[in-house]
Amino acid sequence: MAQWTSAMGAAQLARLLNSQQDRPAGPGTRRPPAYRALADGIRLLVLEGRVPVAARLPAERELALALSVSRTTVAAAYEALRTEGFLESRRGAGSWTAVPAGNPLPARGLEPLPPEALGSVIDLGCASLPAPEPWLTRAVQGALEELPPYAHTHGDYPAGLPALRAMIAERYTLRGIPTMPEQIMVTTGAMGAIDAICHLFAGRGERVAVESPSYANILQLMREAGARLVPVAMADGLSGWDMDRWRQVLRDAAPRLAYVVADFHNPTGALAGDDQRRQLVDAARSAGTVLVADETMTELWLDEGVDMPRPVCGFDPAGSTVITVGSASKAFWAGMRIGWVRAAPDVIRSLVAARAYADLGTPVLEQLAVNWLFSTGGWEQAVDIRRAQARENRDALVGALRRHLPDWEFEVPRGGLTLWVRTGGLSGSRLAEMGERVGLRVPSGPRFGVDGAFEGYVRLPFTVGGAVAEEAAVRLAAAARLVENGVTGSGDSPRTFVA
Repeated sequence: MAQWTSAMGAAQLARLLNSQQDRPAGPGTRRPPAYRALADGIRLLVLEGRVPVAARLPAERELALALSVSRTTVAAAYEALRTEGFLESRRGAGSWTAVPAGNPLPARGLEPLPPEALGSVIDLGCASLPAPEPWLTRAVQGALEELPPYAHTHGDYPAGLPALRAMIAERYTLRGIPTMPEQIMVTTGAMGAIDAICHLFAGRGERVAVESPSYANILQLMREAGARLVPVAMADGLSGWDMDRWRQVLRDAAPRLAYVVADFHNPTGALAGDDQRRQLVDAARSAGTVLVADETMTELWLDEGVDMPRPVCGFDPAGSTVITVGSASKAFWAGMRIGWVRAAPDVIRSLVAARAYADLGTPVLEQLAVNWLFSTGGWEQAVDIRRAQARENRDALVGALRRHLPDWEFEVPRGGLTLWVRTGGLSGSRLAEMGERVGLRVPSGPRFGVDGAFEGYVRLPFTVGGAVAEEAAVRLAAAARLVENGVTGSGDSPRTFVA
């Protein structure tokens, strides 16, 4: 059986290779042989995630024609990549991309820093802000006032409190997506929602298409559930999805599920447009793929004049293709572990039935608190506070990075909570390691990819501002100097990211 999960056409690979900017050679340096330059170009595309891991590469003759080079050059480049561990081949199955076994892989997601360490370490690992007071306190007080009638019941509501289900359904309806309470299940955060969906639709060994890069904790959840992740590279910059790649993966790999963050994507901040959403839903429907749309960032637009597209489920009027996941954790507070699923009633019934063998239900008091926020207008005022915090922090972080790390590259998103930064040729894994030395916690790019991709990136959330953001950039620059100077934490040679 072939080990590849997607395929890269010769013309597409040639376009990606030709898009790479040649770096000027320094004085006295010689250009590498053509095969070496080609091998380095493909390796860079893999490490950046622009060519997914486990993608079948075109045959030597096809790529040679597309690049206008000799077949011998392509054969030598492929052999060099095999020797270095970036390509695997088998007779009759072709050649597919890989990452060397010795490279650091994202073993887990992003765990919050223990509170006792916050005084000495700047934490840029967790994309969460403090609670937007006074609204957290008011919501809990309002929930306590509503609690007595529920205290006289068993307290188990596997589908969620009826009042909260009705309120969430009404909010979708007000967004132009007619929704009944029977289409809503309340969960323990978005992670609980996606975990339930994965167990229902994607058993162990099933293929799940994911954006590349994607949210680290969801990728880890799916790995631990036994899913075979099929990465689909994002379009350049903040332009959203590359629909040619999505159509190809959905057609060729036929994944059971696809997971996407269309609204201020985590980690890149990209916002997918209406036409991209329509095309993706159509492609998923044609492939028989269930499309999971994560809306946890949808209310976190930060700039005036952002024209928010229609929700992904708005392009699936029959409700047969799209399952939507929402949450209070990003827009309000991570400690408020309330999420929800919007889907067809039969899907909701199946999810609720399966819950008897999972967590039984979501805490009643927290559901009442979120319902109080929704019903009183407190939610909108709290989210306004959250947007102001995130906007101020984003602008402070961007300014500090441009002062202290001017060679690093990024595009400023108009919403969300994260900045996806290209690290000027340095290893993101090494930067994370050296960051620990200088009192900075920063997640490396490979955590957001499949099998070690994105070595040349880090994700920086908008969680600190003012003088702390400035100090974070100072410490990050110090970590970069340690990497450049070859300092390591284990005595081995430095792993730098070079083309």
